[in-house]
Order: sequence, then structure tokens, then C-alpha cells
Amino acid sequence: MSDSWTLSMPCTKQQGDALASLEMGDIAWSKTPVISALESDPNYPDQWTLVGYFDGKPNKKDIAAFASLTENNIQNVSAEKLAAQDWVTVSQANIEPIKAGRFYIHTPDYRPSDDPQVTSFSIPASLAFGTGHHETTSGCLRFLDAMRASGVRVDNMLDLGTGTGLLAFAANTLWPRAYVMTSDIDPVCEDVVNQNIASNGLKSGWHMGEIGYVTADGLHNDLLQDRAPYDLITANILAGPLSEMAEDISSALVAGGHLILAGLLTSQYQDVARAYRKHGMRVAHRSIAGDWSILWLRKRITK
Repeated sequence: MSDSWTLSMPCTKQQGDALASLEMGDIAWSKTPVISALESDPNYPDQWTLVGYFDGKPNKKDIAAFASLTENNIQNVSAEKLAAQDWVTVSQANIEPIKAGRFYIHTPDYRPSDDPQVTSFSIPASLAFGTGHHETTSGCLRFLDAMRASGVRVDNMLDLGTGTGLLAFAANTLWPRAYVMTSDIDPVCEDVVNQNIASNGLKSGWHMGEIGYVTADGLHNDLLQDRAPYDLITANILAGPLSEMAEDISSALVAGGHLILAGLLTSQYQDVARAYRKHGMRVAHRSIAGDWSILWLRKRITK
């Protein structure tokens, strides 16, 4: 096993929150690190520390790329060699369980909920985004729960940019007879999703009540196109890609279909909503969690 290293530098809370959903694979690292943003001192709530965990010694380009995450000076980046461990897990270990709607999300370090009215999912720390602990993911779970409670029927669902698969698992529980598809641009997610399906007692596959996975860049995939149109799409990604895919995502929905968007800061809400209004979507509900907005949109029914 190679040596493990960390890079760290100061950042603000806003910078730390924004980096939580940044696609690290899009940056020119020698090897993609695991990034965590940590509160440095409870007495100074806006002063955080950004930590990058590297499998192997980071080179000069890695240090420069890390500094650029917050437009910091390279001299403010500290490097430290650590004992060899699985820092993907260590960096996220022992995070407390959360409850979002009827869902209870925990890592394998904790037991499922004893409440019979609650559905528990065990989601281990991994390279894929979406353990439920970020405001965007938990906000999506609450919207899914609210949809089911309001009588929304879902027969065909897609979780775009699925990460760990958590939103698809929730949809599969709420609408157990639906066809559920998951996709992500990052190929590492395939093993993550399939392992999480198995560990949570769900079924993998392409039939009713099962969860299928494909690696795809947005909706540019024959299987995703063949499965369309969907009556529910969830996409917890980033504001930029969400706006760029507005036409593709809107076109993949049935008239009257539902769309949950997340990964956008509240300051980005208007731009993203405007991009979707151009393609026949309207904002039905909006939820604010910290600095983030989660949108529930519906596709207009044209006569």
C-alpha cells in the first residue's frame, strides 16, 4: 500500500459547502483525492479547513490544483504524511445518522432505526457522492417523501448523477412497482451502487421493482433514451451541468412529469429555474437548506 498524505488549507464555510458537490474527477490531479471541509473552531463558525486525502505523495500540480479550489495561495497549503489507511472511509467515518422524511440514513457503524414507520438505508462512506448527510441529498429525500404523501404516482424513474444510488433506493421504496434507472458519469459509481443495492436488500435489474445502473454522460446513452419518457427524474449534480442539460432532461419527461433538481446554491436558483422554464417546466415547490436550494418542478401539459 502506498503512503497516504493530506493537504490542508483554510477556507470559509461557504467555500466548504460549495466544494462538497464539486466533481473532483474534472480536475487534473495525478490521482483524485478525497476532499473534506471541516469546521476549525465552533467559536468562529465561518473559519473552516479544507483537507485533501491523497493515496501517494501529492506533486506540485496536485498542490496547485488543491490551492485553486479556493483561489488560495500555494504557500497556505500544508502537506503531511500519514500512516497508510483507507482515507476515503476515515475522512467520513462515524458520521451521525440522519432522518429525512420517512428515511433514516446511516453508515454501517450504526444500527438501523427501530421505528417501524421509518425506512433505513445503510450507505457506507465511499468515493461516490450521496450519503444523505449533505443538505442537497436530504432535501431530495424529503421531496420524494412529500410526493408520495401527496398521491404522486411514479411508474418510470431516473436518478441522474446517482452517486451512491440513495435517491433511487428511496424511490424504489416509495413506488415498489416502478421501473427505476440510475446513471452517473463516474464509472466508480457502478460498483458502489450495486454494492449498496445488495447490502440494503434491494434488487438489481431492468424489470419492474428493480434498479438498473448505466455509466453515461448525461442522457447520452441508448438505454436511457429507450427507457424515456420518465414520469420522475432526480438530478443532484451542480448548477452548471443542470442548466446545460435543461433541454435534454425536460425532453425526457412525460407531460405532467416531476423533476427534482439539487446541487445548486440559493444564489444560483434563478438561473437554473430560468433554464428549465424555457423548456416547458415550472417550479412547483422550492426548499432551502442552508446555502442550498432544492427544486421540485413539473412539466407543463400542452393541449
